Amino acid sequence: MLIAYWIVAGLLALAYLGAGAMKVVRPPATLAESGLTWAPDFPLWTVKAIGVVEVLGALGLILPPLTGIATILAPLAAVGLVLVQLGAIVTHVVRGEVKTLVVNIVLLVLAIAAAWLGFASWA
Repeated sequence: MLIAYWIVAGLLALAYLGAGAMKVVRPPATLAESGLTWAPDFPLWTVKAIGVVEVLGALGLILPPLTGIATILAPLAAVGLVLVQLGAIVTHVVRGEVKTLVVNIVLLVLAIAAAWLGFASWA
């Protein structure tokens, strides 16, 4: 189960580090051009906060088990990413953006798997 956790957590961490860093670093105009069509409709601080949460979630998946310090934080980070994806799914459904739901659902399933594997391994 530990190997499965690292595979799932690694994939999630890569996805969330990239997406979160993009939200934190890029200006709002370029976010919309890169496919985040919802970004201009939200306050800038909200988009940046989502990016920070995604980056922290990605780090939370990897750093605690890697260092062996407070390993219970890894599955809790995965639960946090589940909540992020649920919020994203609701936002996209309300906005009628069904094309992006596939990615959100895949990330949701991976985050649920990471939480389950993490709790089974470190709790």
